[in-house]
Amino acid sequence: MKVGVTLPLAEYPAKQPSYEEIRALARQAEAAGFDSLWCFDHLLFRDGNEHSEGIWECWTTLSALAEATSRIRLGTFVLCTAFRNPAVLAKMAVTLDSLSNGRLILGLGAGWHRPEFEAFGLDFDHRVARFEESLQIVTALLRTGKAEFNGRYSWVRGGELRPRGVRPEGPPLLVGGFGPRMLRAAARHADLWNGCWFGAPATFEPALHTVRAACADAGRDPSTLRVTAGVNVVPVGGAAGADPRAPALTGTPADLADGFAGYRDLGVDHLICNLNPHHATAQRELAAALRRFRAQPDPTEEGHLS
Repeated sequence: MKVGVTLPLAEYPAKQPSYEEIRALARQAEAAGFDSLWCFDHLLFRDGNEHSEGIWECWTTLSALAEATSRIRLGTFVLCTAFRNPAVLAKMAVTLDSLSNGRLILGLGAGWHRPEFEAFGLDFDHRVARFEESLQIVTALLRTGKAEFNGRYSWVRGGELRPRGVRPEGPPLLVGGFGPRMLRAAARHADLWNGCWFGAPATFEPALHTVRAACADAGRDPSTLRVTAGVNVVPVGGAAGADPRAPALTGTPADLADGFAGYRDLGVDHLICNLNPHHATAQRELAAALRRFRAQPDPTEEGHLS
């Protein structure tokens, strides 16, 4: 099982991180052996009292990190298709995938935070229908290099990606979401599916059964859709500033490593850890958990099967 970590782009819970701070955390994660880095895609957060919290733009940050790192995979968690024209998004994806030498994981979703849509003049209605159309355009362009589509919300005529990039099939496509239509879209089009946010492995089991059932309903072998899980992680001693309402995997590095093993044993292919809060010391504790997890025997490997 691969293990990645999200990067802090927003003001919450302490202050807006500078790019220098984000880059330092990214490089520390790469040096520690994490498999992937993930950036959230939001424009702002605003509560019912009109209090706003800022966040850096996902794609620009990820593009800079492609140059600042060399090995670690780079993922969007998840890119809101409503924020960008889908054909242009496919063009952006093959470009960044090539600039990073094939390290992009393109995570896509429909968005959910209405205030940011309204603040930036974006349509919030029919979000899933808009997502379904965008996904068809992005998928066709990435996998075949061409697209023809005439939908209610999106269209392309003679769409073509030139150059195709370093991977002819395009970067792997991840779909995040729980609703029936989002699960159906993942089962039909995605290479990976993501569910979040979870704590202990047992909390993830119902979601796993749901996505496997969606694959079966779509006539797809569930084993061909790789599963990723977003998990809130609070290392021991790092709870100050954590949201007490959020489910979280907590404890010492040994406790966290056992939690990682639980997700692996469920069949999760890629664990995405959201440190809460995320700073250099907390990431080092997470790295210690990663080392312990990798030192454990994997019962799914040949030679460890019962």
